[in-house]
Amino acid sequence: MPTVLKDGQLSLRLPNELNEKIQAYAQLTGRTKSYVAMQALGSYLDSRLPQFEDLKAAVLAADQGDFAGDEDVATVLARQTRRKTPRAAAKPAPRRRAA
Repeated sequence: MPTVLKDGQLSLRLPNELNEKIQAYAQLTGRTKSYVAMQALGSYLDSRLPQFEDLKAAVLAADQGDFAGDEDVATVLARQTRRKTPRAAAKPAPRRRAA
């Protein structure tokens, strides 16, 4: 009878600094290094994969001639700008002029 693996296995080399961060976090949380790495990688991929899927769809749409108009772009930029602006924004520091 063939053996069925429940989980995959991955082996990789880490820079010492990253390995030390994983070790420190694992000790603080009482988790294993494998668990910490698995959670971090899962979180990273959960955020990055949709971005690449959206990019792929956008390239396909562009290849078919489907582009956003100036008004569409302005609407999206305005929405993004509102999200990034703090409610009680501090006065920006004056800019220095290049000499």
